[in-house]
Amino acid sequence: MRIAINGMGRIGRLLFRRLVGHEAIELVAINDIMEPDNLAYLLKYDSVYGTFPDPITLQDDDRLLVNGQSIAVLQEPDPIKLPWKALGVDVVLECSGRFTSRAGASAHLAVGAKKVLLSTTGSPEIPLMIYGFNQHLLTPETDIISPGGCMTNCSTHILYLLNSIGIESAHINVLHSYTSRQGIVDAQHKQFRRGRAAAESIIPVEIDLAHSLENLFSVLQNRIAAVSTRVPVANGALADFTIQLKQPTTAMEINQLFRTAAAKEYKGILDYTEEQLVSLDIKGNTHSCIVDGTLTSVVGNHVKLITWFDNEFGYTSRMLDWLLYWKRVLG
Repeated sequence: MRIAINGMGRIGRLLFRRLVGHEAIELVAINDIMEPDNLAYLLKYDSVYGTFPDPITLQDDDRLLVNGQSIAVLQEPDPIKLPWKALGVDVVLECSGRFTSRAGASAHLAVGAKKVLLSTTGSPEIPLMIYGFNQHLLTPETDIISPGGCMTNCSTHILYLLNSIGIESAHINVLHSYTSRQGIVDAQHKQFRRGRAAAESIIPVEIDLAHSLENLFSVLQNRIAAVSTRVPVANGALADFTIQLKQPTTAMEINQLFRTAAAKEYKGILDYTEEQLVSLDIKGNTHSCIVDGTLTSVVGNHVKLITWFDNEFGYTSRMLDWLLYWKRVLG
């Protein structure tokens, strides 16, 4: 399977690191408008995940050499001009955040790519497919998919499992590290609080998580509310679920539900722990969510559940799962 990455932000660069040298997937090209020498530098040095262990050499500003692998470096802002047909690209990882509608993402198909995998929640006409939940709905005709975002991938499995008991309502607060869409000093932003200095405050921001989850769970329409609270760390997230169930339960019952799921049908996607974790401990963790059993509490029908996730590494792990699933199922 031959892969190209369009957009080399946080997710694009982490995918590069994880795809280089992959035994089943070949990374053939990356595209971003930044200068190639700056891109090579950011691929080598990362403030969260450290220095890339292998040499990265830029050749003539249009190729990167990594461990004997040659990767084309492009600087084309318009995807309709990208050489995907000539490069034999099977799947484009659309990580720019700019082409999230079907019309925008289809430009990659028009110039020769066979499939497009977004790195975010796309517009409504693009199928929202969460790995481990509804990937079985993939068909050979599906050419563009959204794998959701890191918060959707965390929340989907939690709600699905708790709805086996029955959910009346769900409130979700995701305490999330600051992101590239925030600044380090106060600045203009249409969401006023989102424009405040990211490393100086705890900042509530508006998110569309509830809308995405209601699209996945029709039985929970108008029963989900969500907010993200940005905190002054560079990586990691804690999702706080406040769930009203349809019948009484116990913390022991809830923990056993997730302990069993982590060991069986959700193994590799969801994990369960009773270790005394903090956010730094989950850096580099490949799971979409890690249920912290030490923090589960229940009052009657009212459940408080806390989960951890690495918002970058866990999410890119699911994108890699999608590529391998696409390769295995569709050939």
